[in-house]
Amino acid sequence: MIPTKLPHIAFALGCSMASLYAQTPAASPAPVAPTAFAPIAPRVDLKNGDTLVFLGDSITHQCLYTQYVEDYFYTRYPERRIHFHNAGVGGDTAQNALDRFEEDVAAYKPNVVTILLGMNDGGYKGFDQTTFDRYQTGMTSVLDKIKELGAAAVPITPTMHDARAARLRNKPSEPRDTYYNGVLALYGAWLREMAQQRGLGFADMYTPLNQITVEERRAKPDWTMIPDAVHPGATGQFVMATALISDMATKSQVSNIVISEKDGKWTASATGAKVSELSTTGKVSFTAKATALPWVVPTDAEEGYKLTHAGHKMSNEKVTVRNLSPGTYEMSIDGTPIGKWTDGQLAFGVELEENKATPQYQQALKVAELNQRRNREGYAKVRDEYARLKGARNKMNKAVGTPEETAAKNEFVAYHTAMQERVKSLLETARTLEDEIYTVNQPAPHKYELALVAAQAAK
Repeated sequence: MIPTKLPHIAFALGCSMASLYAQTPAASPAPVAPTAFAPIAPRVDLKNGDTLVFLGDSITHQCLYTQYVEDYFYTRYPERRIHFHNAGVGGDTAQNALDRFEEDVAAYKPNVVTILLGMNDGGYKGFDQTTFDRYQTGMTSVLDKIKELGAAAVPITPTMHDARAARLRNKPSEPRDTYYNGVLALYGAWLREMAQQRGLGFADMYTPLNQITVEERRAKPDWTMIPDAVHPGATGQFVMATALISDMATKSQVSNIVISEKDGKWTASATGAKVSELSTTGKVSFTAKATALPWVVPTDAEEGYKLTHAGHKMSNEKVTVRNLSPGTYEMSIDGTPIGKWTDGQLAFGVELEENKATPQYQQALKVAELNQRRNREGYAKVRDEYARLKGARNKMNKAVGTPEETAAKNEFVAYHTAMQERVKSLLETARTLEDEIYTVNQPAPHKYELALVAAQAAK
């Protein structure tokens, strides 16, 4: 979970608020007997050739948290060709997701499907049992369908509704703004229980979004990362990405290189990298090739990166050099100075994952920029096509039993046929950029040098 000094107050309060007026859900399955408890699924370990599908509503349609998750896997596992498919459509409920499931999810033969739904399912109002029953029925069917595919399902809590953001925009709505965040907490609590009963993985985005918002408002009462109260901006979307990776993926650092001297002999050891050509003649120098790149995201997500301490926690790239003579040293990589540190700091270890001067950072940034293009030029437009298809489907369904039924059906079929060709072309654009990403993201060897620039005066 995303590190924070706050306890899980927001989630607990939200659940308590909703439970004040919630009845026993009519659609809930019978309790599972203790002897039938299923073990929770292990964290996802995507292999070469695997496909991950992000199923969701408009928050997924935004192609942001999905993009940042993709950036993580592109840089952390460059040796694996992993495919990603965004299947988010604005305004979708669980039932809407079922309407397009075969074409938009099953057709991609996913190994893993994440599911971020619920924001629209609750109806933007106080708790309503009939609405909740409909959500439970729909989500149960979605989970069943994913199971039928043989894919691993990762249900995700609905995200946060920021009532203060709505009030700051002078667009308050009651009872939504008093109760809706609590309603979403209840939906997420039920989903967590279903995931546990099925032995599924689970990701909690609700808690970190609420906790970080409370923490930031200690100093800035009007702070928000969800400007319209519903759709997180880049900061919030990065918080979501970090939560998903933290709950879903296996933990690993980028690299840890240690250079030290003992009994007059200098040695190098490393995890996540191979070190060679160590020399201590005049200066300390060595060549290192890591197996991964640091996790870097576009500049619009940097606030979220800092708020979650994602670099230190999830992309640690550390260099430690011990037993140096007292003084200040300048480190260069491939001849470019990247910073100065004292012998004491270097002995403790310096982290480079957020150092924009390193060639590794710049290489990872190119990956992020390419993936941003892949999403903007390919997937965002694909999702727009599916949103328009939903409009045509709704029109067709409303026309059933009316004189307009045949015309509406023909209109839907015509749009769908033309849309499939456009989607095919857009996905080809995305695949071309994916090919480029898997060329750019390959780690290279780099020459490190440490030179003494200011010796410490003897006391």
